[in-house]
Order: sequence, then structure tokens, then C-alpha cells
Amino acid sequence: QVHFVESGGGSVRPGGALKLACTASSFTFAPYDIYWSRQVPGKERELVAAIGSFGDRTYFLDSVKGRFSVSRDNTQNTTYLEMNSLRIEDTAVYYCYAKKPGREYWGQGIQVTVSS
Repeated sequence: QVHFVESGGGSVRPGGALKLACTASSFTFAPYDIYWSRQVPGKERELVAAIGSFGDRTYFLDSVKGRFSVSRDNTQNTTYLEMNSLRIEDTAVYYCYAKKPGREYWGQGIQVTVSS
């Protein structure tokens, strides 16, 4: 079952920007904390950003602070990861997922490629 409809990935040059979106399609995501992680082949997945269920708490990986922002629209069941000043090392498959005690839902992943 597909839990999220994802969009916004693609290829950009260093310094460019992308905005990823994940819309929950199989559940109502308002009660869930939302996470964005990324993975490069051969490396462990790393947590990039997170936002609490009310949007009042956020987390960012040190290397993306000041460049990435995370938001959510509970009325639209959608979360966004806005990425600016992209670097080659940001290249990865990005995953959104929703989590609360005893339940979590994952997106299928969005490819982001930063290259010159």
C-alpha cells in the first residue's frame, strides 16, 4: 500500500534549490511527527529534518542547518522539505515518514541529484 505521494525531486546544479513534498494518501497524518531522512548507496540512512505534530518543534542535521526548512500542512496531509544552496553531498534518495508510538508510515523515496 502506498502511504505517501511524493514529488519535487530531480537534478540541480550546486547552489540550486528543490522543494520536496509528501502527501499522506492512506492515513490522516496530523497526530504524527514527520521525519525526512536520506540515503546514499553504501552509506547508512541519516535523519535530515523533523517536525512535530503541531509544527512547533523542528530538528535539522547540522550540515543542512540554514539551508533546509521543513513544514507541514495538516489540512492538506502534506509535509514539505525546502532545500536551498544545494551541495553535491546532498545527493541522495530522500524519504519522508510519519511516526507515532506503535505506528509509522514510510514514503517510497525521492531521488535528489546535485551535480555540475
